[in-house]
Amino acid sequence: MTTRCARCGAVREAETEPSLVLAWVSEREGGDVRWLCPQCARDHVRDIEGKLPSEYW
Repeated sequence: MTTRCARCGAVREAETEPSLVLAWVSEREGGDVRWLCPQCARDHVRDIEGKLPSEYW
């Protein structure tokens, strides 16, 4: 199964550096699990921590 960033579409490869795999962020929204790549997570960390709905980002 391929994991993609919900914001930019970046692909998380299974064989990449373990520290890069751990930098991906998961979130649950409406029962679905969405993933954010490290760059998108950094760009939106305040929105994520403030629990703003993703349509506000």
